[in-house]
Amino acid sequence: MPHAEPTLVDGYHHPMVRDLAWLLSCPDLVDDTWPPRPGRDEMGLDDDARLDHFLHELDASPQALERRVGNALDGRMGLYHEKLWQFLLEQAPGTRLLAHNLRVSRGKLTLGEIDLLYQRSNAPRLIHLEVAIKFYLGLPTGPGDAEDPARWIGPGGADSLASKLAHLRRHQLSLSDRPETREAIREALAGQRRGPLVGRFIERRLAMPGMLFQPWRQPLPVPRGGSAKHWRGRWLHWGEWRAFRDGLPRHTRAIWLTRPHWLAPPSQSAFTALTDLEGRLAEHFAGPATPIQVALISDDTVQRLFLVDDGWPWQIPLPPRP
Repeated sequence: MPHAEPTLVDGYHHPMVRDLAWLLSCPDLVDDTWPPRPGRDEMGLDDDARLDHFLHELDASPQALERRVGNALDGRMGLYHEKLWQFLLEQAPGTRLLAHNLRVSRGKLTLGEIDLLYQRSNAPRLIHLEVAIKFYLGLPTGPGDAEDPARWIGPGGADSLASKLAHLRRHQLSLSDRPETREAIREALAGQRRGPLVGRFIERRLAMPGMLFQPWRQPLPVPRGGSAKHWRGRWLHWGEWRAFRDGLPRHTRAIWLTRPHWLAPPSQSAFTALTDLEGRLAEHFAGPATPIQVALISDDTVQRLFLVDDGWPWQIPLPPRP
C-alpha cells in the first residue's frame, strides 16, 4: 500500500520551510542497525509547540534559510538536502554546526569529505553526520531475492539502495576514523573551541530520508537493512497509466513534481485535475522519456507516484561486491 504523507507541512507556506517540516517528519530508509540521525530532542525541538514556533518564525522571516540554501535549488537535490541540514544544525537551539563539506586529504590525494560536523549545545563530543536523500523504485524481478536491496534502484538506474549502503558502510561513515580526518578537523576548528579539539571518539550519525516506490502490481517486502517505517509510493509504466487512473477516486487531483522539489508536496491549491495533467504526460511519453514523479491528492491525502517509460529500466546497477 502507498504511504499517505502527514499534514504537518500544511501549516506552512514557504516551500523551503515546508521542506524542513517534511525532513523532520520523514523516517530514514535504513533500519536501527545504522547510526541514528539527529533527533528532534537533540536539536531542542522535541516539543511540538516549540517546533511549530521555530517553523512559523521561519515562515514569516525566511531570509536566513534562503541565504543558506543559496543557489542549491538550481543544482542537485542532494546538495539542497545538505543545505537544509546545515541550516537545521546551525539554527536549532540544541545543536551547533562546526563545519560542513570538510575535505579530507593525504597529500594531493582526496580521501573523501565529511558532510557535517556538529556538537550538542550541552555536550562537547564531536558528531560526524552523513546525509543522503533517496527515492528508489523496486524491481519485481532480480537482481537477488525479493528482499535484496539491489532490487531498489534510482529512477535513472545509476545507483541502488545496495550500492549506497555499501558505500556508506565501507567509506563514508568510517572516514572519521582516519588520522587524516582528525587532522582536517583540527585545522578547521582551530580557534573555535577551548580545550582539546578532537577527542579519541567521534560519534557517527546518518540521516537518509526518502521514499521507496513499490511496483504497482507486484509489491515487494522491506529490503534487508531497510526500515519498516519507510514512506512508500508506487511506480508503473506509462502503458499502465489508464488502468491505474481508472481506479482512482473521481475527484483526485495531481501535480508533476520537478527535481529538486521532491520533498514536501506543494499546497493543495497547486494541484490540478487529472485531465489537465494527462496532456503533458502524453506529450512527455510520446518518445523515449525520463521517469517523472507525480503527487496525487484525494480527500486531503497525498500519495506519490513514479511514471516511467515502457522500456524502463534502461540499465540496472551491478550489486556491490560482498
